[in-house]
Amino acid sequence: MNDLTAASPQAGRAGGRKRLQPVVEQSEVVVIGAGQAGLSSAYHLRRLGVEPVVLDAARGAGGAWRHRSPTLTMEKVHGVFDLPGMSQQHADGGRPAAEVVPAYYAAYESGTGLDVVRPVRVTAVREGVDGRLVIETDAGEWAARAVVNATGTWTRPYWPYYPGAASFAGRQLHYAGYRGPEEFAGRRVVVVGGGASAMHVLSELAGVAAATAWVTRRPPVFRDDDFDLDARREAVAKVDARVRAGLPPQSVVSVTGLTYSAVVREAMAKGVLNRLPMFDRIVPDGVLWDDGSRLRADTIVWATGFRAALDHLAPLRLREPGGGIRVDGTQVVREPRLQLVGYGPAASTIGANRAGRTAARNVRALLSQPLAA
Repeated sequence: MNDLTAASPQAGRAGGRKRLQPVVEQSEVVVIGAGQAGLSSAYHLRRLGVEPVVLDAARGAGGAWRHRSPTLTMEKVHGVFDLPGMSQQHADGGRPAAEVVPAYYAAYESGTGLDVVRPVRVTAVREGVDGRLVIETDAGEWAARAVVNATGTWTRPYWPYYPGAASFAGRQLHYAGYRGPEEFAGRRVVVVGGGASAMHVLSELAGVAAATAWVTRRPPVFRDDDFDLDARREAVAKVDARVRAGLPPQSVVSVTGLTYSAVVREAMAKGVLNRLPMFDRIVPDGVLWDDGSRLRADTIVWATGFRAALDHLAPLRLREPGGGIRVDGTQVVREPRLQLVGYGPAASTIGANRAGRTAARNVRALLSQPLAA
């Protein structure tokens, strides 16, 4: 049970409906993040008799889906799995995912009675006293026997470095800032990246931009077969092997390849999937290859993915020599009081559900042990 004695007046429960007053709170378990992995973890914890506090940085429900482009409609989304215990209602495929999914998450929080405190931004997790971890936030501190970290990746867009980037006279943006094709009308756009995000951008820019070019580090692999259960297990096993070895997780597309989703088929039909190898340098008016080939451009869209948002865990010194965090299932090897969900093999929506169940079981086992002095 929680001993909730206070919180900042800045923080509100369940989407901001209640206001709290400032001090430090204690809880058996704190879940950081209320996206798919965080909500799944909280649900399974409650089923096991553990009442978690969920801290979320956003002002409303929906996790990263709140921030997706309004042009990413439900018919273009490649799989949004149900949260445990409540199915999604059928949604018009033409509605933006940034509206549909947050509405579903909000209904889920309300319907399951989960204790979500927001907006609360976690700044650090560190060793506390009496065997607890301390979660520092912009709304005060929580002390917990266990922490489930479900902070995802959206807040850490990955921008790879290429020589000359600072000299580019045009516009550069990451996919996280993409809001539809209209603002690219008449522009010459280079789209960098080999995943679903690049497919989304290319499928929409065709016929709007003056020209598009698609560049990737590796030749894309398109899957002719259905991504069935065996294929999913194989992909998960590859990512799992890396995180167990303490290496950073691979990108999803490097493991799964590209399936013939709605946006891929649209991009192919529009003739824009003519892949070029990765350029070697950026110049003021475009990009350049070492063989002297040059492509003029005034916009570069970096659809280059995201990295796990884990900076707040730095005080715990979890990194392995290989640069990753070694995880056994969801449990951090160096810090058994910490569960990572939505990380590595659990980064997909279906993987997040499984990870939430695993994390909850691990937490319950931890709480059954005496509290360290």
